[in-house]
Amino acid sequence: MKLGDGVEQAIHCMLLLSGLTPSGVLSAAALAEFHGVSASYLLKHLQALAGAGLLESVPGPKGGYRLARPADKITLLDVVLAVEGPAPAFRCGEIRQRGPSPVAAHFFKAPCAVNAAMLKAESAYRTELKKVTLADLTSGADTALGKAIATRSCAFFDLNERNRSPNP
Repeated sequence: MKLGDGVEQAIHCMLLLSGLTPSGVLSAAALAEFHGVSASYLLKHLQALAGAGLLESVPGPKGGYRLARPADKITLLDVVLAVEGPAPAFRCGEIRQRGPSPVAAHFFKAPCAVNAAMLKAESAYRTELKKVTLADLTSGADTALGKAIATRSCAFFDLNERNRSPNP
């Protein structure tokens, strides 16, 4: 199974947005710049995330995006479904019924074993993604990598965060 690049971009954007101040937002252009990706491609995914209720879109010249709910209430499955859609990755085309001299149609009332196995695997995959929240992925701030990411993010927020609430 291969997920589109938009899933990775969406998850990383959501992780970055989880570090904003409560009233802060980042523009789509800033998110694209931070991750070195196409702004127009990313915008499509940000809109899908907003449409799914995962992001809040704040309009206007000082607008942008922020999480619509806490990071511990957004799962990786939520993000994948928002970007890729709810359809299963495997789509049975019933090729058993094609070709020369196919077997009679009454044999195909139940899904084939291939379809059943693939749907079972998809169910397991989705169950695992549902267990992981954005908050779970932000742990590790005490590691060298975590500190480097936090430093990079904070510097970026200083330059690009809009509607920022004052520090207490």
